[in-house]
Amino acid sequence: MRHPPRSVLLTVTGAAALVGSALVPVVSASGATPACTVQYAVTGQWDTGFQGSVTITNNHAAVSSWSLTFDFAGGQKVTEGWNAKWSQAGTTVTAANESWNGSLGTGASVSAGFLGSWSGSNAVPTAFKLNGTTCNVDPEPTPTPTPTEPPATGSAPALHVSGSRLVDAAGTAHRLLGVNRSGGEFMCVQGYGIWDGPVDDAAIKAIADWKADAVRIPLNEECWLGLSDIKPEYAGANYIAAVKDLVARVESYGMTPILEMHWSYGQYTGNSAGCSDVHATCQKPMPDAQYAPSFWSSVAGTFKDDPAAVFDLFNEPYPDRATSTATQAWECWRDGGTCSGIGYQVAGMQDLVDAVRGAGAGNVIMIGGLAYSNDLSQWLTYRPTDPAGNLVAAYHVYNFNTCSTESCWNSTLAPVAAQVPLVAGEIGEDTCSHAFVDQVMKWFDDRGLSYLGWTWNTWDCSSGPSLISDYNGTPTAYGAGLRDHLQAVNP
Repeated sequence: MRHPPRSVLLTVTGAAALVGSALVPVVSASGATPACTVQYAVTGQWDTGFQGSVTITNNHAAVSSWSLTFDFAGGQKVTEGWNAKWSQAGTTVTAANESWNGSLGTGASVSAGFLGSWSGSNAVPTAFKLNGTTCNVDPEPTPTPTPTEPPATGSAPALHVSGSRLVDAAGTAHRLLGVNRSGGEFMCVQGYGIWDGPVDDAAIKAIADWKADAVRIPLNEECWLGLSDIKPEYAGANYIAAVKDLVARVESYGMTPILEMHWSYGQYTGNSAGCSDVHATCQKPMPDAQYAPSFWSSVAGTFKDDPAAVFDLFNEPYPDRATSTATQAWECWRDGGTCSGIGYQVAGMQDLVDAVRGAGAGNVIMIGGLAYSNDLSQWLTYRPTDPAGNLVAAYHVYNFNTCSTESCWNSTLAPVAAQVPLVAGEIGEDTCSHAFVDQVMKWFDDRGLSYLGWTWNTWDCSSGPSLISDYNGTPTAYGAGLRDHLQAVNP
């Protein structure tokens, strides 16, 4: 999906006058070290607003994720924050870790800040809980640890194309039914981490519990290649290692990882431009010739010995928004080079197929069409040549797309699906419900085709289709439709 950059760092602007801090002291009646300590500070206050901060210190065993809760007593409201995912229900405020600061070792501290509104009084909270444990008080007896499940040790099927079907090594038809896991395309380029939310064993198990058998993983070209504008800790070898770890974890639950280039280099300011930045900070109309072939050569070389991994060459091409004719758009799509209306040299889909195969990888390759992968009308005419014979047509559909009706699917998708495997790499709707995706899934089910919902992220549905409200897999109203359907058709 073409989504706006999701920034998590917020700054204070305007004519706010900062005042002295109001700190909550650490208190322990017996003198023993509390299980956790929290310092709360009001670092600035003005007519109806204020800036606050919390510093959390963990004095117990190390944790891989944390959640701090406290209550406001003066009617204050958190409006935005940084270094944590801030939310408020009634008087209760929750600050949960971001993907890059979830680990909190014994004796380690982390700080987060927020902006809030107040009226009447701005009373300081008096009680804080970290992961359910009360802080700033005498430690409680250590509870008996709850047994945890061992990491999964399964494997994903090796896939290849046979006629119009994806099949496993035994020749059995296999559908890709699952979710997208967004984050790897934007967190690194925005300088906040690699993933948006946890991708540990528990988080991936939650996806598998929906009976998903595939996870599409959007990536950032510049982060993978380690270009100079990306923070080193989120780039190059560090980024690649994180992707390899996630792929291994997805496969350990028997699910197919789909690696996809989502954001790429190249300045485009024409029709439907997502940004004016030359860097990979938004969706561009086509891959760039400068870096995209190198990206795919590297990705393919990394995973060429893993036939379970699937490659999705480019998220949502839209050269049709820049060119004058459909023929020009499809020729740009396939052949690249100098494309009308696009100011950088383009890597065509043939270039990227050649890069993958040139690296010695025979993996299945997905290729989306025009109009943000919503138009496959001439996909068969212009499809690239693949010596491995492992090409799949990729399609994206949302309720607001042009081709979002059964009549369009029957006329443009069915002929493609009769010749090559068809995967709807993204399905979704902007209604916070699932009536539209129910229709999509039925049409694809009736023809034995594949689809993946956008997206396994805890975003408010007003900013895009979000399947979950937490990374334990609690579905939103929209996500419940996909979850229930997957559990019914993919037992």
